[in-house]
Amino acid sequence: MTTSTMTQTQLLLELEPVVAENLNRHLSMAKDWFPHEYVPWSDGRNFDGILDGDPWSPEDSPMSDVARSSLIVNLLTEDNLPSYHHEIASLFGREAAWGEWVHRWTAEEGRHGIAIRDYLLTSRAVDPVQLEDLRMQHMSTGYTSAHGDDMLRSLAYVSFQELATRVSHRNTGKLTGDKVADQLLARVAADENLHMVFYRNLLGAALELAPNQAMRAITEVVTTFQMPGTDIAGFQRKAVEMAIAGVYDIRLHRDDVVGPVLKYWKVFDLEGLDAEGEQARTELADFMAELEKQALRFEDKRDALKARMAARS
Repeated sequence: MTTSTMTQTQLLLELEPVVAENLNRHLSMAKDWFPHEYVPWSDGRNFDGILDGDPWSPEDSPMSDVARSSLIVNLLTEDNLPSYHHEIASLFGREAAWGEWVHRWTAEEGRHGIAIRDYLLTSRAVDPVQLEDLRMQHMSTGYTSAHGDDMLRSLAYVSFQELATRVSHRNTGKLTGDKVADQLLARVAADENLHMVFYRNLLGAALELAPNQAMRAITEVVTTFQMPGTDIAGFQRKAVEMAIAGVYDIRLHRDDVVGPVLKYWKVFDLEGLDAEGEQARTELADFMAELEKQALRFEDKRDALKARMAARS
């Protein structure tokens, strides 16, 4: 453990053996899968347009509005893959183990958007024109990481973000009430979990190399965390709907995403921090306590809303 400040280049070089080790671990555990196997092709038919098929109608699918919204948000988030690739390739580089990981991660993530879009269009679960308009709008905006070229903050962010994405996909699959969608999103969620483990392990190693820097990075990320899809048109309304439906809410964020990763890193047991590192840890503990209060308030409001809705029906 060292208390000296490490540069981005030093961190890249020092962490490269850890990247190589975890890349090998990832490749040994990742299972190849094929998007076409998760799409009910025989249920599909032509849409209106140049093939003169049937126009889309909400009645084409029994899926609930909130499940449909959740699937759209999840897909659009996956769609910005070119921007994500640019961000991590610029930060990690495209050479040696870092570069191998960048390309492998990108290839695996590419499956997600392919599979989810093919499922949605074949099952006619969403309006294809609206979906394409949203895709164009979202991708034209692109994505820029809030953590720029900061290695430790970026590693901390993706450790939480990959796990948050796993939770969102898994709960969305359950919400659809459709066996095929549930199987597909469970498969996608399994990938996201392996990605989380990779990044979580790297940041764990960084905590040993530069504990005070890493602690500050973790605190900055946790206290400012936002998912990459927040600039999707109508995101806030969709996020509220998804929270009420149990896809992703502040309780899940605290207890199923942030808490387990912090526990794995043993951040509240770490010894040898300097004054700045201890200050960052204190801020983190205070924020987690505040997050618990926010989660309790959310649960009270959600339960009251559900009670009112049940009374009306």
